[in-house]
Amino acid sequence: MAPHPDPHSLAARKAETRRAALAARDALDADARREACSAIASKLLTIPPLLEAPLVAGYWPIRSEVDPRPVMTALAARGTRLALPHVTAGGLVFREWKPGDTLVRGGFGLSEPDPSLPEVAPDALLVPLAAFDRAGRRLGYGRGYYDGAIARLSQGRPLLTIGICYAAQEVPEVPVEPHDKSLSAIVTEDSLLQFEGPSV
Repeated sequence: MAPHPDPHSLAARKAETRRAALAARDALDADARREACSAIASKLLTIPPLLEAPLVAGYWPIRSEVDPRPVMTALAARGTRLALPHVTAGGLVFREWKPGDTLVRGGFGLSEPDPSLPEVAPDALLVPLAAFDRAGRRLGYGRGYYDGAIARLSQGRPLLTIGICYAAQEVPEVPVEPHDKSLSAIVTEDSLLQFEGPSV
């Protein structure tokens, strides 16, 4: 029987991978990030299942994350319903949002939709991440919010999950645990990588 991996070693590998990838993201200058965001938006708007999804969840960017708001605005102009994440004690939930709606300040410096709005179940998620590899594995920020939300929202139905990030965040291999889910696709300024789930 193969020995179980040392969880402390796995946690340390995840932390180091996350640190290095986020440092690479932060090192991109503002012009490079702006050009990359434009290229990523153009690629996203060529993905038929994303354009056809009735309800798409994006996110409000913090720090040096890829900004999905231009894509969300373009989707809204096509008639797509939108949602944003809200961090709750029970995990990550999504509430409907339209461009121009007022947001409230949440934990971790996040801007979130009005918590009094009802929860919705998006058909597609634009997912932020710290690092990714060519197998579609995503490394988040270490709190597991998106892992839990993806597991919940994908029960009994297809869920399109598209990671969006800069090419600089690619690593040779993301350390994973059994509960870690691969994404449907990852889009960077350089490539559109397709993996499991609904075809893109």
